[in-house]
Amino acid sequence: MSQAVQPWRRMRREAAALRDAVRAAPRRTVVTESVWAALALLCALAPIWLIPPAHPVMAALLGVWAVLLVPARRVYPALAVLCCVPVVAGANVWAVVVVPCVVWSAARRIAPARRARGVVGVSAAGSVFASIAAQSFSGLPEVPYLLADAGVSALFILLPALSGLMLGRRRPLTGLLRERNAYLEQARFLTERAARMEERARIAGEMHDLLGHRIGLISMHAGALQLAAERQAPPLAAQAELLHSTAGTAMQELRGILGVLRHQSDGETGERGTREDLSALVADSRNAGADAELHWNATGPADADARTRQAVHRVTREGLANALKHAPGAPVRVGFHDEGDRVVVTVVNDAPPVPCSPGDGNRSGLVGLRERISLLGGALDAGPRPEGGFALSARIPARPDVPHVYAMSSEAVSGGAGSRPLLSTEVLTWPRLLGGGCAAMLVLLPTVAGTLALLIMAVLH
Repeated sequence: MSQAVQPWRRMRREAAALRDAVRAAPRRTVVTESVWAALALLCALAPIWLIPPAHPVMAALLGVWAVLLVPARRVYPALAVLCCVPVVAGANVWAVVVVPCVVWSAARRIAPARRARGVVGVSAAGSVFASIAAQSFSGLPEVPYLLADAGVSALFILLPALSGLMLGRRRPLTGLLRERNAYLEQARFLTERAARMEERARIAGEMHDLLGHRIGLISMHAGALQLAAERQAPPLAAQAELLHSTAGTAMQELRGILGVLRHQSDGETGERGTREDLSALVADSRNAGADAELHWNATGPADADARTRQAVHRVTREGLANALKHAPGAPVRVGFHDEGDRVVVTVVNDAPPVPCSPGDGNRSGLVGLRERISLLGGALDAGPRPEGGFALSARIPARPDVPHVYAMSSEAVSGGAGSRPLLSTEVLTWPRLLGGGCAAMLVLLPTVAGTLALLIMAVLH
């Protein structure tokens, strides 16, 4: 009893596994398989009603059998190839047309190749013997019939299987070449990034050696000048103190730039971009003689990213410096407000009381500032006002979804000097695999010609 129940349970498990596989399959795969099955059904059964065969019931059963092989080739490819034997040896010529498609698709899925060759050989030999057995009921078949059976077996089983095996070997080669291409591109990207890191570290070292010492001397002499001015010229003490503090700030900013070049985070940027920081910048401008004021229309960018606060600091400092340089004596208004996911900082100055000649600036500061903000996903607007003066405005995301400015991205590397754009994987795979694909298609030409000839003979008969 148990031996009789076990096959039934196994069939139920297989049926459940097939049902789960169909439910888990992508919708596109299900639709494609359904279309192929419908076409096979139309090809195998529709001509039976148009051209009735000698044994219509047997022909209909063979047609249904051929249709069932279409979905079976994906799950049981070896079994599908073996089950093509009765279709080739049967009396339904229209169902035989489905066999090459099933064998071609199933042979690609059989692994290893030795097992696939064995299954195909057994199926081809079985179709010949089955054809001989079917003809032996009406007498021993003659030699021409035997040759015809061998030719049909070769055309509908051997050649499609050979083409499928060639394409089956081509598929893993394609995947291997794609992985190799991706690995080489990634290695090239990492090599270029390492070279850029090394170059930036070298530039940082040169800046430290050339500028650090000079700024340090300026700061030291400015401190001595401040002490001397407090004793000998008190009216100049404030200017000397401003010079000393500016030199110290320049040294801190140089260290921050060196940290960026060396891929180190600047630990002192956490307090920048706050209300106290902008107030200090405005106060420095007032001490330098500018009529500057701050309009703060936000609770404070406490939740803003450190890079955003640094950009706010840079925009404010650049705007105040330009106003002091190109519009001395003109009122300057610094505004800050947040818009939820973005912060807006503006620096607006009126026309100067006394017309000034155009400065010798090259707008490099604004160019660098626009580049910094664009890397954060923001926008910078700068230009003269219709009523006179100049306006500088920046809208910056509060939490940019981009890597740090000192992190190397693949776009930056691939677009840099000395780099070529990434190659498509088809550039490597197509020349090497073109021969295999063409040969596999050429092998099918006799099968296509034989199928057409068989169908024409069936119609004429």
